[in-house]
Amino acid sequence: MFGLGKTTLASKVYNDSRISYEFFSVIWIYVGQSYNMKDIFLILLRYFTKRIREYQDEDVNGLAQIIHDFLAKGGKCLIVLDDVWDSQVVNSLVKVFPKNNKGHRIMMTTRDTSVANYGNENPHNMKFLTVAESLELLNGIIFGNERCPVELVGFVESIAQKCSGVPLAIVTIAGTLLRCTKVSDWQRVEKKVEQHLMDRGDPSSCLKFVNTSYTLLSEEMQACFLYFGVFPQAFNVPAWKLIRLWLAEGLIKPNGSQALEETAKNYLNNLVNRNLVTALQKSCDGNVKTCCVQGMLHQFCKEEASSKWLFQEVRPTPDQAILTIQDPVASRRLCIQSSALNDFLFAEPLAEHVRSFYCFSSEKRQIELSGNDIQLIPKAFPLIRVLDIQSFNFVFSKDDFNRLFHLRYIAISADFKSLPKSFGKFWNLQTLILNTSTSKSTLDIKANIWNMLRLRHLHTNIPAKLPPPPHSPKGKASCLQTLSVVSPESCTKDILAKACNLKKLSIQGRMIDFLGTSKGGWCNLEELKCLEHLKMLNDIHSWGKTLHIPPLFFKFLRTLKKLTLLNTWFDWSEAERLGQLECLEVLKLKENAFAGESWRPERGGFSQLQILWIERADLKIWEASELHFPRLRHLVLISCDRLQAVPCELAGVPSLQEMSLENTYRAVKSAREIERKKMDSTKFKLTIFPPEVEYYEPTN
Repeated sequence: MFGLGKTTLASKVYNDSRISYEFFSVIWIYVGQSYNMKDIFLILLRYFTKRIREYQDEDVNGLAQIIHDFLAKGGKCLIVLDDVWDSQVVNSLVKVFPKNNKGHRIMMTTRDTSVANYGNENPHNMKFLTVAESLELLNGIIFGNERCPVELVGFVESIAQKCSGVPLAIVTIAGTLLRCTKVSDWQRVEKKVEQHLMDRGDPSSCLKFVNTSYTLLSEEMQACFLYFGVFPQAFNVPAWKLIRLWLAEGLIKPNGSQALEETAKNYLNNLVNRNLVTALQKSCDGNVKTCCVQGMLHQFCKEEASSKWLFQEVRPTPDQAILTIQDPVASRRLCIQSSALNDFLFAEPLAEHVRSFYCFSSEKRQIELSGNDIQLIPKAFPLIRVLDIQSFNFVFSKDDFNRLFHLRYIAISADFKSLPKSFGKFWNLQTLILNTSTSKSTLDIKANIWNMLRLRHLHTNIPAKLPPPPHSPKGKASCLQTLSVVSPESCTKDILAKACNLKKLSIQGRMIDFLGTSKGGWCNLEELKCLEHLKMLNDIHSWGKTLHIPPLFFKFLRTLKKLTLLNTWFDWSEAERLGQLECLEVLKLKENAFAGESWRPERGGFSQLQILWIERADLKIWEASELHFPRLRHLVLISCDRLQAVPCELAGVPSLQEMSLENTYRAVKSAREIERKKMDSTKFKLTIFPPEVEYYEPTN
C-alpha cells in the first residue's frame, strides 16, 4: 500500500547517527518501476570513485565485478533500495557483495508483498494509523502546538477517520485544509475527502501514487480491481462471492489448462500482494476469506471504472429531482445504494442494454420493498445477466422475473420456504445464492436444478432439500461444483451420482442416519470422484445415540483435501479413521467434533496433514510427535481450556511453523517450550490470546 510511510521510515534509519557509526558506507538508491540495472550500478559506483566515465561502456556483469572489488577493500556497507517493484533488483545486487563476513546489508522499501518476502521471510509490514494517531497527525500539521478550535473539532475528527489510516492521505488533505479560511470551507472538504485526495487536476493529490500501481496491472486485472467500486466503501467482500461475480461478468479469460476459478484466485492474491486490496480475513491455509479496498482506492475504482464505462453508480445529485440512469444506452452495469433504491424504482426506469444490477447495503438490516416495486426490476432490465439484490427482501408475485432467461448469477434474499419451479427455466445460470428468513429448518428446492446445465454453485443459508434427478440412463452429469449447504437426506446415490463433479460439499442436519454403518448416506460419497472440501455439521443431537466414523470412511473420500466437523461428538479413539484420508491437508475440528479426555493417535496416519484446528474440545491429555503428524505446518487450539499441554514432541516436526492458542490457558507453558526449541532451528511463530496470559499452572 502506498502512503504508509515506508520511505519516511527508511529515511530515518538511513540518517540515524548510529547507522553511520555501524557502517563504513551508507548508500541510498531510488529504483522505481522502470529501473535499469546498469544505471543502478553506475549510481552505486559513484560512492566509491569519481572516475565514472571510465566505466560507462562496461556491461552489467562488468560493473558488478568492479563494485565487488571496491567493497572487498572497504568496510561494512548498507545499501538502501527505495521503491522496489521487482525481486530481480535484489538478486542482482546481492552478487556485488564479497563473501568476507563483514556484515553488509540491504534494506529496501516496496509495495509488493511478494518482493518483500523474497528479500526477507519476515519483512516489516507497515500498519495503518489508528483513528487516534490519524487525529494526532492531522492536528499537528494544521495547528502545531495550538489547540483545535471548538467549531472545527467535529470536522477534524471526521476527516481524520475518512483518511483510512494512511499518513500520506492525512498530509495531502492537511495541505488543502491549511488553505481553508472559513468553517464552510472545512465543511465542503469534509463532505468530499476522497474526491480531494484523488483530484485529477491537483498535482499534489494521491492519484499519481495509485496510478503507478494500477498501470502495472494487466487489462484483465485492472478490470477486476476496478470492479471493487460496485461495492459500498469499507464493504467486507467474501472472496468466494467476488470470484463468482468476476466469472459471471466474463472478466476472467481462459489461461491454458488452468481452471477459471484458479485464475481468479491468483488475480485476487496478486492484488493483495500489491497492496491494492486489503485482506481482512485469511483462512488458516493462507487463502483470502474477506477483502475490501480502502477509502482512496475505492474512490479511484469508482472514478476510473466510470470513465471506462465498466460500471455506473446511480446516485442522487443536487440538480436531479428524479433519480435516473446517466446514459441508458451506454450503461452496461449499474450499482446503487439500497437507501436510494426506492427513489430509483419510483421513476420506472427502462434500460434494456443493462446487463448487471447491484444493490448493496453497508448496513446489516434489510430494506423493505413492495412486490410491485420489485417487479419493476425485470421490466427495467429485460436482458440482465447478473443480479445481486440481497440487501432487500425479494417478493415473488408475477411472472416477469421468470422471463430473465439470460441470468448467469442471482443473489437474493426472501422469506421463501421453497424455491419455485420457475427457477428451473434459468438455463444460463452459473451461480445461485439464496438467503431465506423462513423459520423452517430446510429449504425445499422445487426447481429442477438438474436441467440447469450451466449451474456450478448453489449456496443457501439453511440446508437445501434437493429434488431427485430424472431417471435417464443417458442423462448428462451436472456441472455443479459447490453445494452449500444441503440436508443429509439429499445425499442419495442418485443425487450424488448426478452431481459427480462436486468439489465442495457442506452437509447440515441430523447426521445419525447419514453416518449409519449399514445403509448410511455416507456410502454415496463414493460417487464424488473430485470432492476436495467436505463439511459435516450435526445440528440435531440424538440423545442416547452416539455418532461413529464409519471404518471404511477413508475409502470413499480418496481425493479429500479439507474436512470440517461440527457437533458430531465422535470419540477420540476414532480419529485414526480420519488419519487414513490419504490426501487430507486441512482438518478443522470445530465445537464438540470429538468428545473424550484423551487422544493418543497411532503412528502412520495424517501423512499429508498440514493444518490442524481444534476448537471447544474437552480434551485433557494429548500425546503426539513428528511420527503422528510428519508434515504439520500450522496448529490452532481455541477454547481447549482443559488441555494440560501441547505435546512437546511436536517441536520435532520440521515443517511446523506456526501455533495459535486462544483461551487455552493450561497449555501455554508447553507451547512456550516448543517455541524455545523451534527457535534454535527454524522460523516459528507462536500467538497466544489473550496476550497477557503467560503461564497457567493447573491446580489438579
